[in-house]
Amino acid sequence: MIYLDNGATTFPKPVSVINSTLYALKNSANPGRGGHNQAIKASEIVYNARVEAASFFNATEPENVIFTLNCTESLNTVIKGLLKKGDHIVISSLEHNAVLRPVEKLKEIGVEYTVAKVVEGDNEATLNTFRNSIKENTRLVVCTCASNVTGYKPPYERIFALCHQYGILTCADCAQAAGVVPIDLADSSIDYLCAAGHKSLYGPMGTGMLAVNCDTIPDSLIEGGTGSNSFDYNQPGILPDRFESGTCNFSGIAGLKSGMKFVSSKGILNIYKKEMRLIKFAYNELKQMKKICLYTKEPDNYNYVPVLSFNIEGVNCETVSQILNSRYNIAARSGLHCAPLAHKSIGTFDIGGTVRVVPSVFTTEKDIKTLINAVYKIK
Repeated sequence: MIYLDNGATTFPKPVSVINSTLYALKNSANPGRGGHNQAIKASEIVYNARVEAASFFNATEPENVIFTLNCTESLNTVIKGLLKKGDHIVISSLEHNAVLRPVEKLKEIGVEYTVAKVVEGDNEATLNTFRNSIKENTRLVVCTCASNVTGYKPPYERIFALCHQYGILTCADCAQAAGVVPIDLADSSIDYLCAAGHKSLYGPMGTGMLAVNCDTIPDSLIEGGTGSNSFDYNQPGILPDRFESGTCNFSGIAGLKSGMKFVSSKGILNIYKKEMRLIKFAYNELKQMKKICLYTKEPDNYNYVPVLSFNIEGVNCETVSQILNSRYNIAARSGLHCAPLAHKSIGTFDIGGTVRVVPSVFTTEKDIKTLINAVYKIK
């Protein structure tokens, strides 16, 4: 199989990730839930994973890294843990349903939200839309670091710096960016970093992270056993315990640690350059074909991450992906990609979305050439 659905989850996983995950399943017990050797060893593995994540994103303290099941849980924790009746939140026009659905739900308790338009290729216009969306009661701004539909990178650091001038908290959805572009929390206006562990960090599915980079701590979504302060009926206030109730995905966290080490060993910029070279090649080959619809300018190394959406005129995107799969053994994803706002932005919402291809560190030029030839034959 030629796997180009890495925007959903990366495949294959590095051997080191598989080995670490299996080791955790075979050799350890519940972390933080006992004083015996197996539990202590498990706690060490989780803590070392936290240290690895803090180093990866240059977070201030390992304890400020919270492990979640996915980026969606991280985003929900921030959005629902901060906003109360009468608050206002601004989100970008490229946001995933992991942001849109929580803020839509919060309308029921009196939280308002505004969608600020991201203008591709015009950072000043984008900044103005965010500036004009801010109200006196704006408490939080959420912006993706990179669209999971087009790969476009809004000027999120400038947006967040603007927010800090107004005393507004900021949250970055790094699901599509973490692992392919450097993110340095020590030199950033990001207050809350939300990341998927199973995408370009190459960890197992069922892993995500929330890195808290400010003094304002959201309320927890759930309460329960944390292995600490068990005599106290109240949820601990310290990090990470405040957000990590119940048994964690221990084997997933062990694998995620190895995934981050794998990315660091390869070099984020090296991975980015390779994957962008493949996406640029695909874009330019498709651009030369008649009846192929592309929805962005040519991807460049400043404004995009390696994601490409396209359609064939007159052919439903679902049909294209089915043919790619059944006839050519190519895995791509079609549809709205859980991001209706982004598809409305590029005009593909009413036609059911696009075909999306996303390479990984394991993708080869031969893989992309096979894709191009397959698309040519389908059209």
